[in-house]
Amino acid sequence: MKIDASLAAVVTGGASGLGLATVKALRAGGAAVAIFDLNEETGNKVAAETGAIFCQCDVLSDESVDQAFAKARAAQGQERALVCCAGGGNAIPTARRDKATGEIRIFPSDQFEWVLRLNTVGTFRCITRSAAGMMTLEPIDAERGVLVNTASAAASEGQMGQAAYSAAKAAIVGMTLTIARDLSREGIRVMTIQPGVFLTPAFSRAPPQMLQALNAMVPFPQRMGHAEEYASLALEIIRNGYLNGETIRLDGAIRMQPR
Repeated sequence: MKIDASLAAVVTGGASGLGLATVKALRAGGAAVAIFDLNEETGNKVAAETGAIFCQCDVLSDESVDQAFAKARAAQGQERALVCCAGGGNAIPTARRDKATGEIRIFPSDQFEWVLRLNTVGTFRCITRSAAGMMTLEPIDAERGVLVNTASAAASEGQMGQAAYSAAKAAIVGMTLTIARDLSREGIRVMTIQPGVFLTPAFSRAPPQMLQALNAMVPFPQRMGHAEEYASLALEIIRNGYLNGETIRLDGAIRMQPR
C-alpha cells in the first residue's frame, strides 16, 4: 500500500509516544491522518503542529469510538490504515504480604479487568469499526486496508506486578492471526508490533539510574528504543503487502527479567 496523499489513516493514542511518532511519519509521507486520543488539549496541539485532525476518543466506549470514526471519515474519507497505540497498565502483585503488618492483599479484580478492557477490548473495538469501513472500499492491488496493533514484550516476559498488562498484551498477540484469517477474504491485513523498552513520555520522569538499568538490559543496541523506530516499522507494515497475520518483536533482542 502506498503512503502518499491518497492514503487516509487513523492512529489511536496518536497524541504522544509511539502513536505521535507514527502520526508524524505518516504525515511526512503525505497521508491524511486522524489522531484518536482522550487528551483533548494535547490532541488539538499535535494536530495543529502536524496537519492531522484530532478526534477525541475513549477506546473504552463504543459510542466514543463510533463518533471518532465518523468525524475522521467526514474529514478525510474512509481510512485504509489503522495503527492502534492506545493502551496502558498498572503494577500490582497478584497477591502480596505487607512486610510491616503481615496483611495479605490481592490484585483487585476491577483493576485487572480495566487493563484488559483498555488494551485488548479497546484495540478490538477499533479494529472492528475500521475493518467494517474498509470493507466498503474497492480494493487497490487486491488490498482494501491494513490494521497494525501494538503489544509489548510483557506479552511474553511480564515482570512482577504485570499480570494484567501481560494478559492484555498477550491477548493482542493471540488474536492477530485469527483476525487476519477472518478478514483475509476481504483483502484486509492484520499485524502486531511487540515493542520492548522504548523511550516514551512514560519514562520522562524516571531517575537516571533506572534508565541506565533499562539500557543495560538490551543486548544490542544497548539503549531504549526510539519512538521513530516503531513508526518506521509501522509504515513498512503498511507498505509491504505480504506482511500479514504475524507479530514482530522490536526490542533489540531484550528478554525481560522478573523485575
